[in-house]
Amino acid sequence: MSAQIVFVHGIRTSATMWRSQREYLDERGMSYTAVDLPGHGTRIDEDYSLQEALHTIDVAVRAAAEKGPVLLVGHSLGGLLCLAYAGSGEAAPLAGLVAASCTALPAGAGLAAYRLITRMTYMLPDQGMWISRRMLAATIPPETRLDFGAGGYALDVQDEVLKSLSALDLASAVARIDAPLWFVNGQYDQLRRNERLFCRLAPHAELIMVPRTTHLVTAMRPQIFNAVLQLAVATLESDVAARS
Repeated sequence: MSAQIVFVHGIRTSATMWRSQREYLDERGMSYTAVDLPGHGTRIDEDYSLQEALHTIDVAVRAAAEKGPVLLVGHSLGGLLCLAYAGSGEAAPLAGLVAASCTALPAGAGLAAYRLITRMTYMLPDQGMWISRRMLAATIPPETRLDFGAGGYALDVQDEVLKSLSALDLASAVARIDAPLWFVNGQYDQLRRNERLFCRLAPHAELIMVPRTTHLVTAMRPQIFNAVLQLAVATLESDVAARS
């Protein structure tokens, strides 16, 4: 059975952020699903809740598992949620997990500062979109720059999303994950601050560092991220074949 990939996007963006990965998989005839979390993308008019976000992942994983072994892939917020889901003890069986740009515990002063910055930015006349556009223009190549906003920006739910993350016990969740696990971080990603802790909690995990890359690793160096997907798929399909 061929691998089934489930993508979970980051905060503010939507399933459109995975365009480069989807095109790569389409060219190879590989199966995938890219979800929109509540309050984002096609669901931007919905309220956000942590419970519904995890439920969204669960529904997608269980549907994909009926067709083959599941590789769960999350970026930033999506990565944190995927780690929490995979280590919850209630997750559907996973063949593997790629967690990108999310090796930071969302708690304490770091989370409080991020929420404060987000609230202050939201109060600007354009809700800070000019800042976001300048940052994207400075870091993301033109061919992937528009992917993050193609499904709209979920600005109204940002603070609720960040607030909800404090309820996650990620340290315990990561320690419980026994499926093959890859942490993927950009060299200059600000969310690398607990990287060593995450690797200690999951000693079987592989850490892949993408040079000259910040937080938006999937768009800054899509070829490298796609190669990581290929590696993960080959690994889990080899594991499945060995057990057959």
